[in-house]
Amino acid sequence: MTSPAATTPAYRRLSVEARRRQLLDSALTLFAHRAPEEVNLDDVAEAAGVSRPLVYRYFPGGKQQLYEAALRSAADDLEQCFAEPPEGPLTRRLSRALDRYLAFVDQHDTGFSALLQGGSVVETSRTSAIVDGVRRAAAEHILSHLDVPEPGPRLRMTVRMWITAVEAASLIWLDEEKQPPLDELRDMLVEQFMAVLVATAGRDPQTAEVVRRALTLETPEGPVGALARRVLPVVADAAHLL
Repeated sequence: MTSPAATTPAYRRLSVEARRRQLLDSALTLFAHRAPEEVNLDDVAEAAGVSRPLVYRYFPGGKQQLYEAALRSAADDLEQCFAEPPEGPLTRRLSRALDRYLAFVDQHDTGFSALLQGGSVVETSRTSAIVDGVRRAAAEHILSHLDVPEPGPRLRMTVRMWITAVEAASLIWLDEEKQPPLDELRDMLVEQFMAVLVATAGRDPQTAEVVRRALTLETPEGPVGALARRVLPVVADAAHLL
């Protein structure tokens, strides 16, 4: 006959930080595939294999506090996606950063949509600030790759516009049942970044200098060379505009 002790759930003893991390990971997994308003503390407790009172012990503010903590954790991961060593062609660095960013989108599809589209019952000024912080951090990472000590308003706007375009493309990609393939989406976004930089360079000497430096590191077989070979035939008949 099974003893009562054998049927009692045995919780692993973890340090305070390890337990908190476990609860956050469980919450992030749930928020990744369900809208925040569809997740409750019982779900988190079950996913973590602990009791509801234990979740409250670590997050006495309840679901709102847990959601904000999980969001902050996800934001930290997203902010690091664009952290790259300042070496090699700019397009190669952007490609690696986008690989990480888009992998996060792929793994946290529903949660990512809820995060960026808003409208959640748990959305507050604090959660909006966390999301905006990710955008600003990503822009700062990109500007650091451009090696401009004091970027002007036109260059900053171009970079921030592109970050917005990356977010929009990610949401559209999810809405389009994750098509085109991720590597194609990544390449499109890298090419679009170079294209908008060139467009801004026509108006802004600082951006023009950035483009010149960036192009010296690119190769004919790289993304910029491939883009030029595809685009030049399309605009060849527009020589009368020059």
